Amino acid sequence: MTALQTNRQKTRFIAITAILAGFAFVLQYFEFPIPLMPPFIKMDLSDIPALIGSFAFGPFCGMIVEIVKNCLHATVSQSFGVGEISNALLGVTFVGVAGAIYSTHKTKKGAMFASVLGAIAMAIASYPINAFIVYPFYYNFMPKEQILEAYQLILPSIKSVEMSLLVFNVPFTLFKGIVDVVVTSLIYKKLSPILHGRG
Repeated sequence: MTALQTNRQKTRFIAITAILAGFAFVLQYFEFPIPLMPPFIKMDLSDIPALIGSFAFGPFCGMIVEIVKNCLHATVSQSFGVGEISNALLGVTFVGVAGAIYSTHKTKKGAMFASVLGAIAMAIASYPINAFIVYPFYYNFMPKEQILEAYQLILPSIKSVEMSLLVFNVPFTLFKGIVDVVVTSLIYKKLSPILHGRG
């Protein structure tokens, strides 16, 4: 491979990563509530560009997309950056695991296996991230009892925020990841030639 080809690859990597981060940032605005979840928990599809980047150029690309989109979103967010830190940590876990596994199994089945494992890893990571970073911060603005009440309106038998995270947040995060996996599996094959300059 010549130096010119290497430079072109680096330039394409930077350009595509920036474009994907831009798309991810825009998608963060299109969030919507999910039935049977407290109103402060919203769904968005902003991890899809990062997962696409992770498959196309490796996990490093996907992780950069996650970090950049959240840095951009922090400038307009009202969460004082905590929501963005959480989103970045979860997203990096998701696309990092998926991209790393896919890089050694570059088949359609390998992509599904890798991305599902990434979604599971993200769901598992959501518990400590929410329990020790996100919710303790929000307790400064909303009493813990009030947050628990929001969960109890849906499931009265819930006795603690920690139990709420296991019953609601972890499955929700897994569901969100699986939706990202399904959408990515439907569009990645068509996008891949374009991303690599063959379209």
